[in-house]
Amino acid sequence: MAAPETQLMLSIGLIEKDVNADTLWVWCYPSVSAELREVLLSKCCLTQDSQGLNTFVFGQFCRTWYYISTVEVQEPTALKKVTHFSLVVTAKDFNPEKYAAFSRVLCRMYIKHGSPVKMVEGYIAVLTKGICQSDENGSFLIKDYDVRKAYLAGSVKDVVSQFGMETIILYTALMLKKRIVVHHPRIEALLEFTRALPALTWHRKDWSILHPYVHLTDSELENLRTCTGYVAGFVDPQVSNRPDLFDVYVNLPDTEITVSQSAKEAMAMGKLHKDIGLVIVQSAEDADRTDGQVIKDISIKTREILANLASLAEDCEDSKITLETLKQRHFPPATENFLFHLAAAEQLLKI
Repeated sequence: MAAPETQLMLSIGLIEKDVNADTLWVWCYPSVSAELREVLLSKCCLTQDSQGLNTFVFGQFCRTWYYISTVEVQEPTALKKVTHFSLVVTAKDFNPEKYAAFSRVLCRMYIKHGSPVKMVEGYIAVLTKGICQSDENGSFLIKDYDVRKAYLAGSVKDVVSQFGMETIILYTALMLKKRIVVHHPRIEALLEFTRALPALTWHRKDWSILHPYVHLTDSELENLRTCTGYVAGFVDPQVSNRPDLFDVYVNLPDTEITVSQSAKEAMAMGKLHKDIGLVIVQSAEDADRTDGQVIKDISIKTREILANLASLAEDCEDSKITLETLKQRHFPPATENFLFHLAAAEQLLKI
């Protein structure tokens, strides 16, 4: 019987661009819904006029992760009249490195044989045995790709080097499960930056909040609105004119973070935020500390705050905090405000 992690893949699909410059969804196994197929076609760089080739992109739609690898077909090949193709893998889990490696093996098979049959064999081999072996096309072993590695692959140090003390705004927004929108015209920069942000709240280990590549279409925005808090990436600069979509807006090319008017009260900063900000910056700026160690330092500080919150809850009826409980402690206003909203985010608030 296959290990649980092999059961996470949902489908593979193929998009081709032919010599007439027509791009079509040509094949999938076992199946992909019409709505998801439309989204996947829009994410594939072969359907976009102005852009160059994005060799690998990933994202999430309706709780399904997608990974798209695009290849330019070089002669000689078994593929006739095809100039480029994109292999699409859908899965239940976030693990870009795993699916990029698996896709490379499948793409080589397709170039060599010119038929999806070998790809299906490879897909089924991974689904049942967790391994896909072939001498000429390379091997793929699913257990080489631990999910923790995927979580740690984004660089918190890079985020802090860009935003310094302002990283505390991102940390606070994530802790309070707010809506963060990030804009950058280059998809690679967007994917790299956004995937690192959930690591700031390592205690949750929740990458389901990540929607790194979103278009301003009705179906995608509707999907986003079903989420309480998120990190959403957009290449379209028009997203800055959509305050209904964000509490915090990150303009990555200009290194600017803006807190929306409606979120200003919950996001008010005080001494506690400054203390946390210093922990983040000092740890990240230490050249000897790895990203993993920086995440651990931030996590220790987070756990300290959560432990204080939990002990406050213990003294309350039903182990739920009220605003009255916080007021009795005479915290500074910004700390009281943060703890109140954090209790709500952690489901420790009496409603």
